[in-house]
Amino acid sequence: MALYLGLLLFSFIITSILVVPFINLLYRLKFQRKKQKTRDFLGKFTPIFDKFHTIKAGTPVGGGLLIIFLVTFLYLLLFPLLCFLGVYVSTVFPLKEELNVIFLTFICFGLLGLYDDIKKFFGFGKADFFGLRFRHKLVIQLILASVIALLLFQNLKINFVYIPYFGVFRLGWLYVPLAATIIVFFANAFNITDGLDGLSSGLLLICLFAFWILSSQVLDTPLSIFIALFIGCLIAFLYFNVWPARIWLGDVGALSFGATLAVIGLLIGKIAALFIIGGLFVFEALTSLLQMVSKSFLKRKLFVCAPFHLWLQNRGWEEPKIVMRAWLAGIMLAIFGIWLAVI
Repeated sequence: MALYLGLLLFSFIITSILVVPFINLLYRLKFQRKKQKTRDFLGKFTPIFDKFHTIKAGTPVGGGLLIIFLVTFLYLLLFPLLCFLGVYVSTVFPLKEELNVIFLTFICFGLLGLYDDIKKFFGFGKADFFGLRFRHKLVIQLILASVIALLLFQNLKINFVYIPYFGVFRLGWLYVPLAATIIVFFANAFNITDGLDGLSSGLLLICLFAFWILSSQVLDTPLSIFIALFIGCLIAFLYFNVWPARIWLGDVGALSFGATLAVIGLLIGKIAALFIIGGLFVFEALTSLLQMVSKSFLKRKLFVCAPFHLWLQNRGWEEPKIVMRAWLAGIMLAIFGIWLAVI
């Protein structure tokens, strides 16, 4: 544990040094949210969303890119060094295959999000639409998630789910579509939640601490090191992401981090705990999904607005109040999820 804490502190220090120059770079590149009307998945304008987010125009977006780069770079630098120095590495899966799955998810979903961010801010293609069209983004996510799920099944030999009180269920090939669906769900759930300053990044930090405990319990050194570096970078980023935010994650971070959180849960084999620990991501996504279904099939809104945090804003809740109380709920869900995973 001393090693993991040291790595966390090291990544925190490195990120703290680089984050301000990175923010300045984003300003110079004009990688900022612009004043423009946004549209939903049906191409219709979203006035309630714009009401609360127009004032945030000009804030640089792309913090997720810095975190992805630093975590990947520090891992490539430090993990071989630790092995060379004789640090004992305990693995649950073949080392190379596990790292391939982790970083394929971390980087490829980040690249998809980066493309979406570039399309938003520089407006090539349909300049009046807010990023990639939903169906295009979903298809690409499904392809990426299916490849990752296949690697989990074939290379890491994961083909089961564990349900507390009910035991282990071996699914065979059915594991692949299940894992792919979970990865896509959490990628979009995180993206949906990433609407208030510090909300998604703070909840992710809580989730990562929970899975850090679980990864240490199963003695998965490569995963524990990855989470330690991830947490350190995220804490430094969160200092500048809390209200009023000086930088946002962007889709480059949201899609990557949501998918990676899902893969961490799948690697540890705690799918039920994943949905509890990430319960607020799940709830936010479900409110948006219900709204989408209602608008698509019933041709009317189920809620005045969605997701839930936007509904609270529309009800008059102040942004920091929503975020702080979401963090508290996230902490309790994380504790409950850990307890559920270890019984």
